[in-house]
This record gives sequence, structure tokens and C-alpha cells, in this order.
Amino acid sequence: MKIGFYVPTRGPLSAPENMSALAKRGEALGFSFLSMTDHLVVPRSRVSDYPYTKDGNWLPGRFGDFLDQLTALAFVAGHTTSIRMLTSVLVLPHRSPVPTAKALASIDYLSGGRLSVGCGAGWMKEEFEALGTPPHPERGQVANEYINVFKELWTSDDPEFHGNYADFTDITFEPKPIQKPHPPILVGGESPPAMRRAAQLGDGWIPMAHNTKVPLDTLERLAAYLRKYQGLVESAGRDPKSMQVTWFVLFWGVKPDDPQQPMPIDGPDPGGDRRLLTGSAQQMKDDMAAMEELGVDSIIVNFEQETIEATLDDMEAYAEEFL
Repeated sequence: MKIGFYVPTRGPLSAPENMSALAKRGEALGFSFLSMTDHLVVPRSRVSDYPYTKDGNWLPGRFGDFLDQLTALAFVAGHTTSIRMLTSVLVLPHRSPVPTAKALASIDYLSGGRLSVGCGAGWMKEEFEALGTPPHPERGQVANEYINVFKELWTSDDPEFHGNYADFTDITFEPKPIQKPHPPILVGGESPPAMRRAAQLGDGWIPMAHNTKVPLDTLERLAAYLRKYQGLVESAGRDPKSMQVTWFVLFWGVKPDDPQQPMPIDGPDPGGDRRLLTGSAQQMKDDMAAMEELGVDSIIVNFEQETIEATLDDMEAYAEEFL
């Protein structure tokens, strides 16, 4: 089981010295990868509901400050040497596909082949409108096409594409990413279209534990959706064993020696089932072993606290027990 951690792109922890400290310490402690989320602008008046809280309230939206994900990844790449980096997730329709493919290829090239591209269709209609993207209702079609654009630019010596949202020919696109055929593409989302996108176009899937409509917070719930995903992969003529699965959980200040520490999920009550990665350290280890048996390759945990010192303390406590 590979374990990654979340590096905030907003708030006090996104100060340059703090991002550098988080990335370097995570690398030194033995975490396999780090991840960053993606928002470019924060609408002040929002009616779109956030799918990962019961009331639809998106707490980071109260503050409005977000670093650009790709710029921040390039920054931490320059402060590390071996840890992998995951966009979790890049909102595909937010950026034009050709320059986005160039930025991602450049990060992979400059980092020595350490990039994994987690991507999705997005959710916030008002942000789409502010950015001048293709229409929000078409975001799924846009996401599918942009993934195919990335693959064409990253793998073809003479890239050419003629689609509804991108059109190019007779261009040179160099340098290519170091990873061949291209950096792994993992598709995020728990909806049927997102799962189909992951199965048909991606190299893996990123489900979140705390979608309020599709909670994947117990072993039984996660197993049921993994079976659905694996069935979709097989229907696409692909081998489920070749696909990566990265499970993302909001882990706020968890200490493995605290058996009462809950996971902050707003989804339906799991009844008699214990939520994954709660309880004692041994229970968490058993959870990870069971998840790995189901086909989960890696998990993303979030140690974000109000200060860099508290965040690093939680990372170290977790690493001492689990890494």
C-alpha cells in the first residue's frame, strides 16, 4: 500500500517555506507521493452544492485564496528529488488542453518523471463561467476529449487532433514527458460517468471516501463500488489488475494511538460498520491490508492543521506507525 499526503494550495500552509517543508519532510519520512487540489477562482456568490458535505457548503470557498495547482507542483518538484506528485484532481475543463498538456509534460520532464495526472470533470458551475470554459453541462464530454488530446500530444511525433473542443495539426510538441507512454492518468469521481471515464480512458481511478451521495467510507461500501469499477474496466476490454486505485480520505489531525478519533464524513451513518481508517493503529493497518486485497493501491491522507508545526507533528506520528 502506497501512502501519499495532501499539500494545501491555500491558507497558511501554502506559504512557500511551508510547502517546501511539507514536501521535504514527507519525502524524508518515506511517503510515496504528495497531492494537490485544483481551483483557480472562487465565486463569491455560489449556488452549486459541494458534493462532499451534507449541507453542500464548501468551506475553503469562504477564504478564496488558491495557488495555481500546476505552478505549485513545479515549485515543490524543485524542492524534492524522489517523491512522486499527483494532481488530485486537475479540473480538466478549466484550462485549454494544449497549454495544459505542455505544462504537465514540462513538470514531468523537469522532475525526472515523477508526475501522476489525477483529473476530473469538475463541479462548480460558477467557476466554469468565470473562467470562460466550454458550457458546464458539457464538462464530461470536454473531460473525455481533453484526456485524448493529452495522449496525442504526449505520444505522437506528429500530433494531430480534430474534435469539438480542440483542433490542431502540423505542430511540434517537445519535449515529451519522461514517462512512457505518458504519465499515469487517474480519473477522479464517484458518479457513473466518472467511473466509465476512468475505466475507458484512464490508467486508474481516484474515489473519495466522503461523497455524501456515494459514501465509500466502509469496507463493504468501497468493495461494492470497486466491483462496479472493475466490471467497467473489463467491459472496456482492459485488465483490472493493470489499473491503479487511489482512495482519498480527509484525515484531520488523526493520531494513530487515539482509538476514538473519528473520520469527518458527512455521509449516511454506516450503521454497525466501522468507517475505514478509524480506531486503533492495528485496526487501520488491517483496513489497509483489506483494501489492498480489494485492489486499492494507494491512499491519500490529509494532515492539515492550523500551523506547520502541528501538521509536521501529525505526519511524523503517522509515519512512525505506518511507514
